[in-house]
Amino acid sequence: MLKTKRWTRAMFASVMTASMLAACSNDAGTPPPGEAAPSGEQATEGQATEGQGGSAVSESGFPIVQEPIKLTFFAGKAASAPADWNALPVWQQYAKMTNVEVDFQLTPAESLAEKRNLVLAGGDYPDAFHTARLSTADLMNYGQQGIFIPLNDLIDKYAPNFKKMLEQYPEVKRGLTMPDGNIYGFPTFYAPDFTSVLIGSKLWYNQAFLDALGLKEPETTEEYYQYLKAVKSTDINGNGQADEIPYAASGYGSLLDELKGAWGLGNRGNVHNRVDIDPQTNALRYIPTDPRYKELLEYMHNLYAEGLLVENLLTIKGPEVNALMDEGLVGSSVTNSPHAIGGVTIEHFVGAPALSGPHGDRIFSRARSPLIDPGAFVITDKNEHPEATVRWIDYFYSEEGSKLFFMGIKDLSYTEQPDGTLEYTEEYLKDSSKFVSWAGGWYPAMLTAKTFKGGEASPESMAAAEKVKPYWPEEVWPQFLYTAEELTRFTPLHTDIDKYVSESTDKFITGDLPFSEWDNYVATIERMGLKDYLELYTAAYERYKQ
Repeated sequence: MLKTKRWTRAMFASVMTASMLAACSNDAGTPPPGEAAPSGEQATEGQATEGQGGSAVSESGFPIVQEPIKLTFFAGKAASAPADWNALPVWQQYAKMTNVEVDFQLTPAESLAEKRNLVLAGGDYPDAFHTARLSTADLMNYGQQGIFIPLNDLIDKYAPNFKKMLEQYPEVKRGLTMPDGNIYGFPTFYAPDFTSVLIGSKLWYNQAFLDALGLKEPETTEEYYQYLKAVKSTDINGNGQADEIPYAASGYGSLLDELKGAWGLGNRGNVHNRVDIDPQTNALRYIPTDPRYKELLEYMHNLYAEGLLVENLLTIKGPEVNALMDEGLVGSSVTNSPHAIGGVTIEHFVGAPALSGPHGDRIFSRARSPLIDPGAFVITDKNEHPEATVRWIDYFYSEEGSKLFFMGIKDLSYTEQPDGTLEYTEEYLKDSSKFVSWAGGWYPAMLTAKTFKGGEASPESMAAAEKVKPYWPEEVWPQFLYTAEELTRFTPLHTDIDKYVSESTDKFITGDLPFSEWDNYVATIERMGLKDYLELYTAAYERYKQ
């Protein structure tokens, strides 16, 4: 039996490494300073109950347990995150507050999936997984095996902050509840009123270029095209060289997603960037086979063919784009915030509005759900203190906990101004890695405009977000959830179709595949199993609606 169970785990682990409709994690921004949480709360504020491991667990207040306990967390470390979380003031402070000492065992992001799956398959896994990039398929798989424990009852009794959030935002609860009725993970949650962070990267115009050309801010796809052409044909910087770059970014994906709404596509946001609702039939629509998607690709091809996109679009890296923007050579880009990129201040860029397209459509198709990463934190069946662990994680879904997680310790990594706003200290700005661990995303916490001071919170990014809010989709979908049986059918379909569409999109844009082949392209996708793919997708969608 043991050998069979381990083989099953290994098999599922290999299947689940494919990312299906994964939500975007946080776009990299300038890390904010950290703040400390109040340490004066006492366990007497809430009743203490006997935990599963025999320790008295307070239902509210601090410390969480009267007798200290130790927990081991497997954690994924992004390249931008600190090398040793155990030495950070934020976690040392929280250990004192809670009487819960956590040993963060870090694995680099580049080897995270392999190491995590090996640990789970071998059975030598820790008390919890924190920032481990677990997919919804992982949650369902390991939850049904009993490796990840159900959280429903524990949330109800020991997670007042998280419980309140689920009640306030029922779409988040629907997005977290697996087909078996259980919740297995604590997510990354973006406050819905923090529009800038829900968007992440934004489309920006170079205002200095617009002024020099005597142009108003483009509001349609035609005006945007004319602006890019003007940048291409004008020696704006007066150096006698044709070195101005109309549009620069790493790849075309973000611009394509930005422009979809101008053709009426992406009307349920960008978590499902290739599926939305067909307004004619009210059924699910596979966007890459829609005739309007062909029009969009033709528009993108024209930009590419006329040299309006940076020459090495498919290979250039983000830092290289930032350098070009910093030199004042770029007319437009999709990026997080030019005013807060890696400590560099790139001037003159203003956020673009959602563009209106040739048929009069104007949807901000890059909208994201507040539910970003459903598997940011899970508790395993090895954990002898699940009640205390739920109390431990629940704090980060409160404003004070969010402040501690993102800002660190008051007067050490941040200060609080008389008006209540928070500002990082000089020490934090010199080296944020000495104070907090959130850089790189995928964390279990609530992110708000007050407690997060990354690039998305800059005045320029906040102003950019206001421009697109009027065109926000009426409904934005989170990830959908599939049963284990559905996944065995859906995963290969999704993998094969997605790969073919991505490769074909490249070729249509670059001209390697002529648009005379469009019908053959659509027919190929249909032969690959599009009907079955959409039937499975629809089943998951119907569950989400219920």
